[in-house]
Amino acid sequence: MKPATLLAGIVSLAEASILHHREADVQLFPANGAQDVNPDTHLVLTFSLAPTVGKAGNITVTDVSDQKVVDTLDLSIPFSPSPYGNGSTKANYTDETVYQTNIIGGMNFYFFPIIVRDNVATIYLHNNRLEYNKTYSVTIGSSVLSVNGEGFDSFSSDSSWTFSTKSQGPAAGSTEVVVAGDGSADFNTVQGAIDWAPINSNSKTTIHVKNGNYEELVFFQYKTNLIIRGEDRIKTKVGYPNNSAFNPPNRQGPSRRPAFSFRGVSDIQLSNFAIENYYRGQAEALLTDGLRVVVDNMWLNGSGDALTTYGTIYIKGTTLYGDGDTVLGYASAFWENSSIITTAGPLSWTRTNQGIHGNVLLNCTLIGLQGNSTFARLPDNTGGVLDNWPYAEMVLLNANTEGVAPEGWGPVQGWPWDSSHVHFWEYNTRTLEGESVDYAKRLNISRQLTSPPDEAIIKQYSDPSFVLGGWSPVVY
Repeated sequence: MKPATLLAGIVSLAEASILHHREADVQLFPANGAQDVNPDTHLVLTFSLAPTVGKAGNITVTDVSDQKVVDTLDLSIPFSPSPYGNGSTKANYTDETVYQTNIIGGMNFYFFPIIVRDNVATIYLHNNRLEYNKTYSVTIGSSVLSVNGEGFDSFSSDSSWTFSTKSQGPAAGSTEVVVAGDGSADFNTVQGAIDWAPINSNSKTTIHVKNGNYEELVFFQYKTNLIIRGEDRIKTKVGYPNNSAFNPPNRQGPSRRPAFSFRGVSDIQLSNFAIENYYRGQAEALLTDGLRVVVDNMWLNGSGDALTTYGTIYIKGTTLYGDGDTVLGYASAFWENSSIITTAGPLSWTRTNQGIHGNVLLNCTLIGLQGNSTFARLPDNTGGVLDNWPYAEMVLLNANTEGVAPEGWGPVQGWPWDSSHVHFWEYNTRTLEGESVDYAKRLNISRQLTSPPDEAIIKQYSDPSFVLGGWSPVVY
């Protein structure tokens, strides 16, 4: 062996020894040298001590075959105008600052390139940058993460972390795929599976989501005949820290503040998992905008406007938590055997347009945790546009309630305006113990239905197809 070759070998062994030593206190996912990795994977580092995210340095992913850089995360770029979600909720269109931006479902969102939970640092690459049948190397600048005050430099410019993706994705024509955060199934992320699902499909596609905590922003558009089904409505959780301060409004386009949202869809079903928004403020867990949407056996936890609805939606066996105006309802929505719980303030702000029905709740539970909530409000919000939603409709049939103020409804403000078309109706409202509530102090704009005089109305509003414009929902 030539001396130069021998020396190179010794140097190579020394570098490998140093790399192994540096890796001793960190566990990698995907593992260094891993095969058959899903292209939607996050990069996860688990330390023996909690790491700290730096304010500079790059994370770079390179295609080994041609040394082309396929993704770069620059930690010197600020995450958001309000990275902690506690700043202004108004859009500042004069702000020319570049923020960390990811294209999710075809729309741009500000996002965290790294999130640390306890001893685990999860690196979020930009969506759809990795491909099947590729080998990638990852380098991490020494200022990106620190542990116990020291920069983490195991994968700096002179060394890398490598893995190879699967040769191909799900077979053409597949109608069912599985998501598992540990990489053992078709996809690692919910968004990755949704991106794969066909647009405007005539046949049903089902995404099964295994138990786990999927911390990711989810948004999609123009999907049809799609079912997203979790393994357990508590143990399968999709969540993200987001609100109207972290992701202020765009000049155009839909709201960017929910943890999970979609628009322009039809025949979508969400079943048996939890969605949580980890920030407070105007922060939906879920925003639905579509026709014939089913929300079945879900656990939703947001803040203000915790659930915002447009279109037509059927909600069954679902629990919703929020912080006031817990339902921001533009949709025709039929609720059955579900619960709405608010920490304070009204349970809903129902914004029904003329010609459609609003929120109708059959055999549901409504709870105000501070003891003085109301079912729905109509604040002074005219703006010369709709005269304070004069066709607002919320109908309660056989509701169980607790923590609701004696007036039941309101405040209703902005007088004078014609409120004759407002349907704030209730029938057979009871306490959680099953006792009839006292209607004596109910707001005069509301109406208490009785049987038999109002039997025809009660029968109509007990039928989902009447409320939902002729659609008779089916839960698959």
